[in-house]
Amino acid sequence: MAEFAVVDRAIPAHLQTPLQVGSLILHSRVLQSPLAGVSDRSFRQLVRRSAPQSLIFAEMAHAGLQLAGRDRWEFLPHEQPIGAQLFGDQPATLAAAAQQAEAAGAVCIDLNMGCPVSKVTRKRGGSALLREPELAIAIVQAVAAAVSIPVTVKTRLGWEQVTILDFAQQLEAAGAQLLTLHGRSRSQGYSGQADWNWITRVKSRLSIPVIANGDINSPADAIACLQQTGADGVMCGRGSLGNPGLVGAIDRSLKTGEQTPELELRDRLQLAREHLLLLWEDKGAAGLLQARKHLGWYLADQPDYQDLRQHLLRSEDLSQSLDLLDAAIASVVC
Repeated sequence: MAEFAVVDRAIPAHLQTPLQVGSLILHSRVLQSPLAGVSDRSFRQLVRRSAPQSLIFAEMAHAGLQLAGRDRWEFLPHEQPIGAQLFGDQPATLAAAAQQAEAAGAVCIDLNMGCPVSKVTRKRGGSALLREPELAIAIVQAVAAAVSIPVTVKTRLGWEQVTILDFAQQLEAAGAQLLTLHGRSRSQGYSGQADWNWITRVKSRLSIPVIANGDINSPADAIACLQQTGADGVMCGRGSLGNPGLVGAIDRSLKTGEQTPELELRDRLQLAREHLLLLWEDKGAAGLLQARKHLGWYLADQPDYQDLRQHLLRSEDLSQSLDLLDAAIASVVC
């Protein structure tokens, strides 16, 4: 059975202890990011299975739409610890939405100042705030004053040029109690490699915890990043797509040094089937459409199953999708 490779170096001792974020104590230093269109209850359930102590974020939410009632948070006790992430450009609106999230059971409020997507930045949200530090500071101050739970920020190195050093210190001074830093600029999007060297420099300047983000796709990546940067933890993002056990695998490596076996193909197909059913049960026909991309991710690195992947991506019928998956599962030789 294949296993994740883990670097053969000692894990820093502080990574095996709880992480304190303001008044919040986390018993895992591995976080799951708020992936838009992904981090719904079905996905979070699968992440939580192998990561019972990790902080998992719900999908990024627009503060104004939350207040308008388009979506309502409902965080159940078994989902804890769970965080809410907001974006927007109005401090008062963000503060009010943060209060709503706290009332719904969120243990912290994360402010998105890093999303590179144009439909977000055009509205002065996400990474657009890297170009408006005064507004970013006002947002942190307003939200921190409105809630009793920790306020954190997720951001990037800069818009085009690196501006994070001063920006990070300003965020801490404004009341942020943790900073998650993606090692790319907005202009890079997700191209190239994340530059972890800047995370090292930011960590040396802040007294609040710094979480490393970007190119964390395996326990080996996480350990290498933490050893290089001295960060207080890691946040998994796109590496969890088609691999919801990644957070738990990294958490286990940090706590015990043990390797987590990669899923065999049969198990991966069965997990994809379970994910499909969870989405169907939660969202009906809309869940089936959303499941297409997840099913594609589960099979993205399987060259012998690309025909199956294409059929699943086009399927508009639950029974058809289940039949395709069941046939594939039955065909796998143990």
